[in-house]
Amino acid sequence: MLLRQNFIIILLFFGMVLSGLIYLNNNQCRCNQQITEQGVINGDTGATVDPRKLRYNQQITEQGITNLEWKQNTFGLHSSPGLLYNQPSALVGSRTDVASVTSWSAPIIWEGTFDSTLIDSIYKQQNLTIATTVFALGKYVGFVKDFLESAEQHYFVGFRVHYYLFTDQPELVPEVKMGENHSLTVRKVQSLNRWQDISMGRMEKLEKLIENELASNANYIFCLDIDTKFYGHWGVESLGRLVSVIHPWLFDTSRDRFTYERRPESQAYIPAGEGDYYYAGAAFGGSLEDVHNLTKTCREQMSIDVANAIEAVWQEESHLNKYFLLNKPSKLLSPEYMWRDINESASQIKIVRFTNVPKIYAEVRPNL
Repeated sequence: MLLRQNFIIILLFFGMVLSGLIYLNNNQCRCNQQITEQGVINGDTGATVDPRKLRYNQQITEQGITNLEWKQNTFGLHSSPGLLYNQPSALVGSRTDVASVTSWSAPIIWEGTFDSTLIDSIYKQQNLTIATTVFALGKYVGFVKDFLESAEQHYFVGFRVHYYLFTDQPELVPEVKMGENHSLTVRKVQSLNRWQDISMGRMEKLEKLIENELASNANYIFCLDIDTKFYGHWGVESLGRLVSVIHPWLFDTSRDRFTYERRPESQAYIPAGEGDYYYAGAAFGGSLEDVHNLTKTCREQMSIDVANAIEAVWQEESHLNKYFLLNKPSKLLSPEYMWRDINESASQIKIVRFTNVPKIYAEVRPNL
């Protein structure tokens, strides 16, 4: 009897030990899974790799593109010793007439919300390259000279900039003197008969440019309209992971007046009662990876619309607004960065940095 009791006790003991080992093993597996969701540790370097980047690279590889590495160095915000600048305040904002932050804590950049002396000093140390793309097809090539000449006076002056100009008439592109560390590459593209097709085709061109050339050669990219002109400083205060520009005609109105795509049949559809801001299609930017995701998604959504014989009310701008609704920008530029006209004013606009150029659309658009 005693022997049987001892045998049962021994079995219970070993059962408890085995259960404990199984529990510890499962717990370790869950722990490893959590670590994987937060970042994968590289066994060679000990560095943490963002799993989103791994998934992204896998998607690119499945499409036949290999060795795509983003030029995404991690920089601290290091100030220069002895640099003098105005003391910031934790109590009083520099602007009380406008919002300087969104409901998801993204900054909105207005004149007076940043110190150029300080922020330029920080970013100068990072040796950045900013790619900038513009499209000039048909008669829009006539806007190239003013765009480039004004950009050379105001756009990322003192930083490395590489312009990429897409045009169907490279022979008509004027020579414009580039500033230090600024360069221009002209790419010939096919002529198109509809300005809507030109607008929609831009996303695909940007997607391929990033994949084939820019991924490891630039830190940030901005995509701008060519029928525009710079009048004021546009610099590193505009840099961010995903950057949008608030539309100059709709920055002071309610969302029910936004010109979103309202037809459910379109991939750009935004229902009434939804929306944050209305964003301009004439300017957007960010890191190479984030802008690639944006252009790829918009291109895919527009392709679905084409297959369903529907065209969003404002073409790529409609799809851009849908993307920014679901993928919140990390930084918003105020309408100073895409104003209506240099001769128009508004109390909130203390400086006009970048504007549309007045024109008669019937004279420059091929199908009007």
